[in-house]
Amino acid sequence: MSTTADLAIIGGGIVGCATALAIISRSPSLKIVLIEKEPHLATHQTGHNSGVIHAGLYYKPGSLKAATCTAGREALYDFCEKYDIPHQRCGKVVVAVEEKELPALEELERRGRANGLEGLQQLSASGLNEHEPHVRGIAGLFVPQTGIVDYVRVTQVMADLFRASGGVIHLATPITQIDKQQDHYLLRAKGNSFRVRGLVNCAGLHTDQVARMAGLRPGLQIVPFRGEYYEFKPERSSLVNHLIYPVPDPEMPFLGVHFTRMIDGTVEAGPNAVLAWKREGYRRSDISLHDLAGTFSFGGFWKLSARFWRVGIKEHGRSFSKRLFVKSLQRLMPDIRDEDLIPGESGVRAQAVDSDGRMVDDFRILTEGRMVHVLNAPSPAATASLSIGEHIADRIMEVIA
Repeated sequence: MSTTADLAIIGGGIVGCATALAIISRSPSLKIVLIEKEPHLATHQTGHNSGVIHAGLYYKPGSLKAATCTAGREALYDFCEKYDIPHQRCGKVVVAVEEKELPALEELERRGRANGLEGLQQLSASGLNEHEPHVRGIAGLFVPQTGIVDYVRVTQVMADLFRASGGVIHLATPITQIDKQQDHYLLRAKGNSFRVRGLVNCAGLHTDQVARMAGLRPGLQIVPFRGEYYEFKPERSSLVNHLIYPVPDPEMPFLGVHFTRMIDGTVEAGPNAVLAWKREGYRRSDISLHDLAGTFSFGGFWKLSARFWRVGIKEHGRSFSKRLFVKSLQRLMPDIRDEDLIPGESGVRAQAVDSDGRMVDDFRILTEGRMVHVLNAPSPAATASLSIGEHIADRIMEVIA
């Protein structure tokens, strides 16, 4: 079977679907195909997302993350209202436990205000307890713009709108080869091929592999990190009123263990961050020798490991010990006990690492020929998806017009 189209989008997560919707909304006459290797959309990072609508507090002012998160957050709230998608603008508290964290807390507030956040509230220890009675801290920051939603549901609505506008979605269609020809790209899949003028790579955990398949040297590699969560037993979920976050370590791209009230009423605690033995390794027993060989043969991984091996040991310890995991949670909430928690879901973060062993922090989007490759789109990509989709649409329309 062969398909001819103007544009192909590889990857059916929330960024791919938002991009498809943005492009077809501008140019309904274009024939656009969205190609997803799994039988369902939003299977991987989107489907294992904690559901947080991020406010834009953490990101360096002027960065692509900051700009797209701020715009995307409000666009997402409007989208949810318009299409009757359950969501809550519940707010969150960021908690400083020690004096040494206060400068970082002040920097978060500065960044938040620079990114346009209004209504940020500095909290004393007593003010903190008014919001979250079971939290222990010396100071905090309340962020009213933070919310929660089901990103799988958001993605499904985006896909439905894309189809209704004439877009076509191919599921269970992994791309195995990309050939650049004179005036088009030929994408090959088992039992199918696609002849397209332009290509957008939103392949998430496999975005670097797709870029290489297309003949690029992306200058980075995806290193998968698994985040493991515990879930509060229903009778103990009242311990958490909002979302509760620690002051993050500025040297790490991860936000630390935190508490998330989900849109279905459950409460998650976590995650840790451990190297996954497979790009889609949601369990400790998930192993891919091919993926491991790719990680271990990448020099940037070993440079990263040399910098953070102590952190890695600690994170793996929490992976195998519920007691250690609970102890890390008790730093913010001393009332938690082992028996309050049951094992929850896990997710895998597609963390881009460059050849020098640096974790790429900002979104990285590369235009090459008539292709756009989303090489790094970690959190807050789901929050920012509508804005990122518009940004990618700008890029691809410039080169295929």
